[in-house]
Amino acid sequence: MSGVRAVRISIESACEKQVQEVGLDGTETYLQPLSMSQNLARLAQRIDFSQGSGSEEEEAAGAEGDAQDWAGAGSSADQDDEEGLVKFQPSLWPWDSVRNNLRSALTEMCVLYDVLSIVRDKKFMTLDPVSQDALPPKQNPQTLQLISKKKSLAGAAQILLKGAERLTKSVTENQENKLQRDFNSELLRLRQHWKLRKVGDKILGDLSYRSAGSLFPHHGTFEVIKNTDIDLDKKIPEDYCPLDVQIPSDLEGSAYIKVSIQKQAPDIGDLGTVNLFKRPLPKSKPGSPHWQTKLEAAQNVLLCKEIFAQLSREAVQIKSQIPHIVVKNQIISQPFPSLQLSISLCHSSNDKKSQKSATEKQSPEDHLYVLEHNLHLLIREFHKQTLSSIMMPHPASAPFGHKRMRLSGPQAFDKNEINSLQSSEGLLEKIIKQAKHIFLRSRTAATIDSLASRIEDPQIQAHWSNINDVYESSVKVLITSQGYEQICKSIQLQLNIGVEQIRVVHRDGRVIMLSHQEQELQDFLLSQMSQHQVHAVQQLAKVMGWQVLSFSNHVGLGPIESIGNASAITVASPSGDYAISVRNGPESGSKIMVQFPRNQCKDLPKSDVLQDSKWNHLRGPFKEVQWSKMEGRNFVYKMELLMSALSPCLL
Repeated sequence: MSGVRAVRISIESACEKQVQEVGLDGTETYLQPLSMSQNLARLAQRIDFSQGSGSEEEEAAGAEGDAQDWAGAGSSADQDDEEGLVKFQPSLWPWDSVRNNLRSALTEMCVLYDVLSIVRDKKFMTLDPVSQDALPPKQNPQTLQLISKKKSLAGAAQILLKGAERLTKSVTENQENKLQRDFNSELLRLRQHWKLRKVGDKILGDLSYRSAGSLFPHHGTFEVIKNTDIDLDKKIPEDYCPLDVQIPSDLEGSAYIKVSIQKQAPDIGDLGTVNLFKRPLPKSKPGSPHWQTKLEAAQNVLLCKEIFAQLSREAVQIKSQIPHIVVKNQIISQPFPSLQLSISLCHSSNDKKSQKSATEKQSPEDHLYVLEHNLHLLIREFHKQTLSSIMMPHPASAPFGHKRMRLSGPQAFDKNEINSLQSSEGLLEKIIKQAKHIFLRSRTAATIDSLASRIEDPQIQAHWSNINDVYESSVKVLITSQGYEQICKSIQLQLNIGVEQIRVVHRDGRVIMLSHQEQELQDFLLSQMSQHQVHAVQQLAKVMGWQVLSFSNHVGLGPIESIGNASAITVASPSGDYAISVRNGPESGSKIMVQFPRNQCKDLPKSDVLQDSKWNHLRGPFKEVQWSKMEGRNFVYKMELLMSALSPCLL
């Protein structure tokens, strides 16, 4: 079996405990496993502390002496004979070797302590340096140290000078490379941002938005030229660039679309003259070349011209009740009576004449930046729609368009229905609707603020929503009384401001539609504030324990109100002796009457019919309260004092 490869077989004991004895009856006696302390002693016995040290003989002698002391019963002659035969004899005590090493370490520490104490105290022994002959002056150690330091400093200085020269050369080379940039590298940077093409020996670029879906006929082409206006013999400026761009003259300078809303229409002779205000030129980003800022400004001018051309085309084509006026660089429309919307193209070139005319009249206060931003968004949406209609595949079985257009034939749509399906709002119609909404929202906010500042009781609060649409905004109007906000919550209005109307939603779900007239909204809020006072008396009566006898939001008696209707309420005291009648109108104000028992009215004439004394407990006629002379910070507080005074005191 010598040729067969050996196989390793692991054999494990069958039982965990060792068998100590097997009895005659077959009973096995096992050895108990070692405890943790016994196992630690067995492992420590295996440690050889003398391995690697130079005093093996002393440790062996010490170990033999300790073994003799620990045994106590052996003879010295037998141990001497065994030393020659056996070099190592295990100790009887498991910690014997540890004790020997600790004893030797203690001995060395004691000797070191004695030596240090003798040297320190200087009582028994003194250590003096050995005298040496003085060196000649040339071999003075201080001189040698000075010379060595000088040589080392000179070597370090040479290393630093060489490194400084290399750094200076590298910095100089970098500056030269930066000032003398290659035209091709700059052209590569230009190609990363703009579309370029080579026509003959010229390099032309494209500023237009045709690739994004624009249909504006302007070519928007600029030329890339090499900058040769600098003298290389003189000092090169820091902002030198070997590349320059040449844009068309009609795209130079800066431009913007000015959108303003004015309440008074100007004369016909003033049309076409726009109050320009000079905008700061766009600052170039740090690290960007000057041609980037120049091209961005030219592209912005091109986009503004495209927007104004689209608005002018739609203003001429759209048929409205009040025709739109297009004069020079201005479009005027009337969204509401006595209100005009002006959209102007303000283009200022870099020449001195345009700068002087721009600085003469500066009135940026009436400019609506929101509508200008929305115009840019709308033209980009128009580009996207144009691009998507061209790029999207057309269906093969039906004409491309809306689903209802494809069903117009099978369902026999007439001309009006087909025109309604094809109608789509243009850029001018959308911006006019947004302008209407902005004007109506600002007018609503001004009306609410004027009422809140003019009328202190009751208080009116407006909570505007942060999430609005370009055609709709919402505001929540609360009418409360100071100090009674928890019980007077009856008037809560939700105003949804649209394009031409305001939709009012009451707390109970009633819906009222208001027009764009400011007076109509103001009258409505005044009537609601008048009704709030009566509702507050009703809620206060429930809290005070008074009984409501009658309540009406629209009273048909008394003087006629020019704004809305008057409301009234009558409440009785808990005992039924007194009654309070309140009538409140938006224009006439509040009128409070109190009814006393008949037995407290001294000026009542005696009646021959009512002879019995029980009729004296009935309430007598009403008496008006001088409301302006009562103390209290508001209407509800005065009413609470009046009810408290007329209520019986229960002790």
